[in-house]
Amino acid sequence: MIARRTDGYEIDVDTDRLDLNLVHHWLSTDAFWALGRSLETVRRSVAGSTNFGVYDESGRQVAFARVVSDLATFAWLCDVYVDPRHRGLGIGTWLTATIRDYLAPYQLKRVLLSTKDAHEVYARAGFVKFPDPERLMYMSFVS
Repeated sequence: MIARRTDGYEIDVDTDRLDLNLVHHWLSTDAFWALGRSLETVRRSVAGSTNFGVYDESGRQVAFARVVSDLATFAWLCDVYVDPRHRGLGIGTWLTATIRDYLAPYQLKRVLLSTKDAHEVYARAGFVKFPDPERLMYMSFVS
């Protein structure tokens, strides 16, 4: 466990504690960026990432995020998801701020993320719009 709130929520980076079937369900059925993602893809993505699970006072997982990083220069924060029944409680901002603090000792040059509609959540944790978006490029092997 790396963080705990007074209301019983806690964040842990222990991958063995993750409910991968639940994470798969959230991402593949409710996250616009991952609709249809296979359980095998979720397993592989978790294996190659630092993972953050949020758990309620009963130990049930209520949120997830992962970071892909070399822990030297760059990180990508992705697959941030909060169970709809736990939204509106500041969990997304708390999770993002905890990840920021977790990464801070590495003094990374840049931590990126992409969001369609949660800019305010990430701004509260210190993220800002990319200053030169015309510099960014991407490649996709799937349509």
